[in-house]
Amino acid sequence: MKKVLNMFLKGLSFLGIFILMAVITLYSVLLLICYGPSTKARNIFVTTFLETGALKFVVNLVLPSEKIQEVVNSNSLKEMEDEVNSELIDISKASDEIEIHEVSGSNFYATMMIIHDPARVTVATTYPFTEYGKTLDQIVKENDAIAGINGGIYQSTGNKGGYPMGVVVSNGKIVWNSPYGVGYHLVGFDENNILKILSINGMSTAQVEKLVEEEKIRDAVTFQEEASDANNHFVKLIVNGEKRESNGLGSGANPRTAIGQREDGAVLLLVTDGRGASGHLGATANDLIKVMEDYGAVNAANIDGGSSSTMYYKDEYLMTSVTLYYSNSSWRLPEAFIVSK
Repeated sequence: MKKVLNMFLKGLSFLGIFILMAVITLYSVLLLICYGPSTKARNIFVTTFLETGALKFVVNLVLPSEKIQEVVNSNSLKEMEDEVNSELIDISKASDEIEIHEVSGSNFYATMMIIHDPARVTVATTYPFTEYGKTLDQIVKENDAIAGINGGIYQSTGNKGGYPMGVVVSNGKIVWNSPYGVGYHLVGFDENNILKILSINGMSTAQVEKLVEEEKIRDAVTFQEEASDANNHFVKLIVNGEKRESNGLGSGANPRTAIGQREDGAVLLLVTDGRGASGHLGATANDLIKVMEDYGAVNAANIDGGSSSTMYYKDEYLMTSVTLYYSNSSWRLPEAFIVSK
C-alpha cells in the first residue's frame, strides 16, 4: 500500500511539474510575442484576443492597459457616417440564380454565396424567444429555406443562444426591441429589397419603431460598432461604393460573417474561418473590405462572427463553427438570415 501511495505521489509531482513548465513556456511565448521584434505579431495577438468572448483577459496578463489601448487605436477603423443611397442599386434584373465561391486569403478561408434576387433573403427567428435558440440547419429547415447564415449579436453565453440583443425585424414586424447598447446598428433590407445599414445608437424603443416604419424595414438584425479595448466590433465596411478607411489592419483576425449588396441588387453572404481552423487565424476588417470590393459590393456590413460564424446550403454546412464540439453544426441562434427556395 505504501509503495502504491509513493508511486501516486511521484506521478502527481511529475504532473504538477509538467503543468508548471507548460504554463511557464506559454507565458514566455506570450511575452516574446508582445515584447519581441515583430510589431505585427503583437498587434495581431492583442486585437484578435480582444475580440474573443472568453479570452480577453489573456492580453491583460502580459500588457498594461495603456499599451493595449495604443495597439487597438493603431489597428482600428475610422468612423464612417455615410448613409446608404438606395438609388445606386437597381434590382430590375434579379434572377433565381445562387452562386457559391471559395475565397482564400493570407490567413483565412471563406465561402461567398451570391443570391441574385434580394427578395429571397429574409430574417428567420425562433420567436417567441426562450432560453435556448436553435442551430442554423434547424432554422433553415423549419422555414423551408435553401440556405442561411448566422445573423446579429445575441446572448451567446453557454451556447444557449435564446435571446437576441439590440433590435430584430422579421417580415416587417419588430420581434425584439432593446436598442440600449453602445454603437448598435440595424443591418437588413427594406421593402424595396435594398440593404440598409442604420445607426440606432442612443435610440429609445419608440424611436426605433419610428425608424423601422419610416425606412420601411422588412428584415434586419443588429450588430455593434465598438472599438474599446474590451470589445472591438465594427459594422460598416463599404457604403455607396466607398471603402471604409482604417489604421493598420483595421481589426484583429477572427472568423467573420458579412453581408453586402451589388449594384444589380445581388446579395453577398460571406463567412470566413479562423481561430486555428485549418491553421488560420481568421480575417481582419481590411480582409473583409477587400473581398467585398472584389465581388462588387456597393454596400457591405460586418455582422456577428467568432464561434457563431456559419453557413448552411442545400442540407449541408459549407462553413461551420470553429468550436471543435460543434464542428459539423452551429451554435444555437435566436435569428438568422435565410434564403428562400
